[in-house]
Amino acid sequence: MDFITKPMEIEHRSMEIIAPHLAGMNLSEGETKVYSRLIHAAGDVDYAPLIHLHPEAISKAQEALLSGCDIYTDVEMVRTGINKRKLSSFGGEVHCLIADPEIAEVAKAEGITRSMAAMRHFGKKLEGSIVAIGNAPTALFEVLRLVEEEGVRPACIVGIPVGFVGAADSKEALRQQDMVPYITVEGTKGGSPIAAAAINAVMYLIDDTRP
Repeated sequence: MDFITKPMEIEHRSMEIIAPHLAGMNLSEGETKVYSRLIHAAGDVDYAPLIHLHPEAISKAQEALLSGCDIYTDVEMVRTGINKRKLSSFGGEVHCLIADPEIAEVAKAEGITRSMAAMRHFGKKLEGSIVAIGNAPTALFEVLRLVEEEGVRPACIVGIPVGFVGAADSKEALRQQDMVPYITVEGTKGGSPIAAAAINAVMYLIDDTRP
């Protein structure tokens, strides 16, 4: 059986297969690359019409990355999927507190999810950062509360939680607000690999060199 073994060749061929599904969507070059990476991560071309990028999402995220911003995630799977070597080359780090014992205690005491408690704990640290949420709708709802009620302004919110309870509603709320640029996927689809892919896509638009 013949098959491609070189990682970059696999990626390039994947992008060729995805390209026809984005034709006619009037996307910019940058948007096309972000869409393509999300679809590639999902292995599902049906994502194409469900992806939504705020007009300033890419530019604001790039500006933040080039200024050395940190990234705050809801779960370890998102943190793991982000290319941390690339991020560190810009001066940033990835933070996740889902496994922190103190956060677990706060979540239990207040009757909220750990990811929600973590975002609440990050609070003002989210200012000028990139937030990447791939699992917990409650985390996204909390970030939106911080934006609306406490005036916190991340540079960009990648909000792509997955599931049947709260995911679609949290992402719709993200799209309805106009204070922070966002990248999201409507409905129940999403997940940690998709959120991480969005972050990596924006970083690779700045610098696509990889070891």
